[in-house]
Amino acid sequence: MGPKASPATGERPWLRASSTPLAQIHDVALLDLDGTVYVGPDAVPGAPVVVEALRRGGVRPAFVTNNASRTPEAVAAHLTSLGIACIADEVVTSAQAGASLVAGRVPPGSPVLVIGGVGVREALREVGLEPVDRADEEPVALLQGWTPELSWGQLAEGAYALATGLPWVATNTDLTIPTGRGIAPGNGSFVGLLVGVTGRRPDAVAGKPRPPLLEQAVSRMSAVRPVVVGDRLDTDIEGAAAVGLPSLLVLSGVTDVKALLTAQAAHRPTYLASDISGLLRPHPAPVRVGGGWQCGRWTVSSRRETRDLHFAIADDAAYPRQAGTEAADDLLRAASAAAWSLTDDGYQVDLTASVLEVVEGALARARAAGS
Repeated sequence: MGPKASPATGERPWLRASSTPLAQIHDVALLDLDGTVYVGPDAVPGAPVVVEALRRGGVRPAFVTNNASRTPEAVAAHLTSLGIACIADEVVTSAQAGASLVAGRVPPGSPVLVIGGVGVREALREVGLEPVDRADEEPVALLQGWTPELSWGQLAEGAYALATGLPWVATNTDLTIPTGRGIAPGNGSFVGLLVGVTGRRPDAVAGKPRPPLLEQAVSRMSAVRPVVVGDRLDTDIEGAAAVGLPSLLVLSGVTDVKALLTAQAAHRPTYLASDISGLLRPHPAPVRVGGGWQCGRWTVSSRRETRDLHFAIADDAAYPRQAGTEAADDLLRAASAAAWSLTDDGYQVDLTASVLEVVEGALARARAAGS
């Protein structure tokens, strides 16, 4: 489901090179929502312009979210209110993928206990199942998804039902969810609570990084060359790898510089950018130059005499005239290659204090240069 990787020079499978903008080589962009398109009630800066540019260029967006709290209609209305034109058929939620998993396990019309909100309820009705609220209504399965109205009573009903051994499907297991005020508990935190109470684990999980959600999105969009775009290493990026799709990691949400540079192989993206405007630009890959890695005007090197990481970042005198976002992305690519090369060679990467200060400080200056 997509072109084969073209590893960066240096014989490592890090960060595929694309001499043309990603929007010219992919037919569908599977866009995560929280932290990628919006954060809380607000659009990520520039996201409406990027999505409109994708449409004009013939790239179809699909809005794919692990958040099961809302219906596709509600998500589409929210996106439209942010200036991002969207219809419900372009939204694929983990509640829908979870309901499909339940429907494959129980007879049509069966009662299914809901831990969650309207998004989970409507998804079950879409596949011909009947949502119920109590364990004594004789449900034949349980579907658990996040909602801000989650109560002790719902969790208690879930514990009572799970004690009977019925099938348990979780929409997703994200431990956290980004909000306008910061990072808050996600569905995985409450799934973990029931694991602790019952000693059971879900029989199936629909959302990223598990395949069902992305597979459903690819099928619905009839995608031929899709790319997954997201802000989380352990859901979006790992999920894309699980279904064999290329991925673009953006740093507008959960993942920060430290998490990026310490990412293990399963969590490393195909492409890397500060935000989703990276879909509209080419992607140079870092190349090994002497003892370091170079991308654009940046060279990032490391010392291996000690078993930790020390960056030496060099920038050309002409660097401040570079576009801020593009230069920032080049820095991230070069720094990632330098860090990952040490990790894969068995070195302990130490990113405390000075290293993060250098990388984050240079990144901030790069972004400011283009503002």
